[in-house]
Amino acid sequence: MRLYRLKRLLVGSPIPTAQGRHERLGKATALAVFASDALSSVAYATEEILLILVLAGSAALSFSLPIGLAIALLIAIVVSSYRQTILAYPGGGGAYIVAKDNLGVAPGLVAGAALLIDYVLTVSVSVAAGVAALTSAVPALHRFRVALCVAAVVLVAVANLRGIRESGAIFATPTYLFIASVLGLVGYGVLGTAFKFLPEAPYQPHAPGLEGVGLFLILRAFASGCAALTGVEAVSDGVPAFRPPEARNARMVLAWLGAILITLFLGLTYLAYDLGIHPSDTETVVSQLARRIFGTGLVYYETQTVTMLILLLAANTSFADFPRLSYFLARDGFIPRQFARQGDRLVFSNGIVILSGLAVALLVFFRGDTHALIPLYAVGVFLSFTLSQTSMVRRWLTRRESGWWWRGWINGVGAAVTGLVLLTIAVTKFTHGAWIVILLIPTLVITFLLVRRHYEQVAHQLSLEGFAPPPPITNFVLVLVGDLHRGVVPALQWAQSLSANAKAVYVESDPDRTHRLEEKWAKFGMGLPLIVLTSPYRSLLGPLLEYIDHLQKQGGPHSVITIVLPEFLPRRWWQVLLHNQTAYVIKGALLFHENVVVTDVPYHLKH
Repeated sequence: MRLYRLKRLLVGSPIPTAQGRHERLGKATALAVFASDALSSVAYATEEILLILVLAGSAALSFSLPIGLAIALLIAIVVSSYRQTILAYPGGGGAYIVAKDNLGVAPGLVAGAALLIDYVLTVSVSVAAGVAALTSAVPALHRFRVALCVAAVVLVAVANLRGIRESGAIFATPTYLFIASVLGLVGYGVLGTAFKFLPEAPYQPHAPGLEGVGLFLILRAFASGCAALTGVEAVSDGVPAFRPPEARNARMVLAWLGAILITLFLGLTYLAYDLGIHPSDTETVVSQLARRIFGTGLVYYETQTVTMLILLLAANTSFADFPRLSYFLARDGFIPRQFARQGDRLVFSNGIVILSGLAVALLVFFRGDTHALIPLYAVGVFLSFTLSQTSMVRRWLTRRESGWWWRGWINGVGAAVTGLVLLTIAVTKFTHGAWIVILLIPTLVITFLLVRRHYEQVAHQLSLEGFAPPPPITNFVLVLVGDLHRGVVPALQWAQSLSANAKAVYVESDPDRTHRLEEKWAKFGMGLPLIVLTSPYRSLLGPLLEYIDHLQKQGGPHSVITIVLPEFLPRRWWQVLLHNQTAYVIKGALLFHENVVVTDVPYHLKH
């Protein structure tokens, strides 16, 4: 009861199914829920570009601007492509559904595996980057970063367990504050550089290069900066969560997202280029820009605070989409069916809990280091992009719906560009951790297929097709007793109600104790015969299992053994630890024993 009250306190009262339609999201709230991941990536995408370029020395940082322009063009292409996907799949156009529908089951599962991995990494990277923003402003907290990361994941998970609409209301304010703050930073910074009213920065000498500025280095920097695109597909995944007309509202939100994302990303990249910002192990690029432009006053700390919040809350995009994708996979029988069940707040609670656990494990393993997680990040994103856009090209060519030729061109360009970026990321980041994701995706696909095969085998064995009713069964009812007291009497009564031939079974480990039990049994045994099984080695299960096998041979293939277990339950949970857990051992041993039924008869103690 206490656990139930705690749950209600954390996640709120249950929501009836009929209320589901009213839990949908308006455009403003949906932008906060589904776009926070993509918007937050501007806080570290520019930094990832600079971290690669600086390997060739400070002079190489000048390449950040053309790389940023190329990534901005890529964002525009991907956003335009996904707008076509939403139009074609108004019920939800995630890469799994689109690829499965147009390319087949195997490509669909590859896309699903890639997205599941991406969502887990999104939570880990976003939270780690948010904590990095906090520790940049308050360096004394740096040694607590892992604990802070774990706490942030738990808080976001609890907010999502409260329901989609409520979590959207919680996250809307930080999202819009972040947009306003970074737009203010970019606008004031651009004016400051144009009219030269920013304070002079200290001179930074050029660092020696560790490698030449070659094509491979530029491609590595481009691949790292492509983290800016993570989360763009979330809007097309979450179309069913929008208010009607769902597809129209989703396309509008995606257009807003693309425009805001390009503006913020290009603005920060330009300022970092123009102000000569160098990446640092102890301070983020956004922190350096805010300190350079606003100084160390209130506005700087406000910018860092909202950046930290949007990065922490960007994980909300994955908490919205991971459970939904898990639902689709579970519905099709590729992952456990528990993921297809909605909780009492009309959210897929199991998906939220599993996502939280996986993200926490990654954060602990990588010590909350954003740069260690980034190389694992973009492979799954661009693999799902490529499969989704290729699927749309096939759809337009096959169905030839209205405007198919120009829509096909948009998706074709998207597929070609994202496919090229995918190859670039896979090659340039392979030795830096991308190999883990490349290996994990086929492993997950094989797991999906094994789960599906299991469900098909179970369905075949449970099918009533050609089923003939079996002959009547012979039921042997046995009450397993270790003593005779008030807690055993209800079990004896229950056994007698099941069969007039019920028996009690006692496994002897001490002859003196057996003698005392037989004396009590003669007075209070309620007429049930007592079978005593000797156990020279003091084993409970051995003699019991032998006796069960003997009865099954005696009764034939259509016999059933019903084991009745009397259990007394103390009033308080901790008192259970003071008593033997024999019943759990017996139930565990008999769980997979064919034609054996175990029934618990509890007796609740009052004090």
